[in-house]
Amino acid sequence: MASLVLIRHGQSLWNAENRFTGWRDIGLSDRGREEARLAAALLIRHGFRCDRAFTSALSRARESCAIILREMGSAAEMREDAALNERDYGDLTGMEKGEAARRFGAARIVSWRRGFSEAPPGGESLADTAARVLPFYRGCVAPCLGAGEDILVVAHGNSLRALIMDLEGLSAEEIVGREIGTGEALLYGGDGGAAEILK
Repeated sequence: MASLVLIRHGQSLWNAENRFTGWRDIGLSDRGREEARLAAALLIRHGFRCDRAFTSALSRARESCAIILREMGSAAEMREDAALNERDYGDLTGMEKGEAARRFGAARIVSWRRGFSEAPPGGESLADTAARVLPFYRGCVAPCLGAGEDILVVAHGNSLRALIMDLEGLSAEEIVGREIGTGEALLYGGDGGAAEILK
């Protein structure tokens, strides 16, 4: 049965500084590279063989994916696509999260970050992100799974939340509580349902 593994990229330099990153192309920190290596070790431990990998066009995801494939000794094709990019945080981009909470109010920041339909000024909501992630998944990733391939997707907290919402049939209320840590790996088997968090 084909398997799907979703991994959030390793810690970026702006993750380490607690900044909203969005579409800004910020690289991995040293810790982020180590998180990618540890994710690869988890996949090896769980016997995952990668037939094909998909990642975003942003370097923190691309580098994480490349490290994972290299550490696994995998020759799988890695396809990059901006459809898997992180959500655009608009006017919040580059802002330290505590500073943003002081400026806009903590409750408003939470609703922008975790809600489904609210977008920060000049940015995307999770619904907007889903509108580009899901057609890409259905058109490019799902057919590979249907052909029996084991697929790795390395992307971002919100592009993965949009996908998880669809895969697990979660409501707009339920997705609010879903958080994915940097370097965290989620395994979906061919029978659907909730993911197994690999440890």
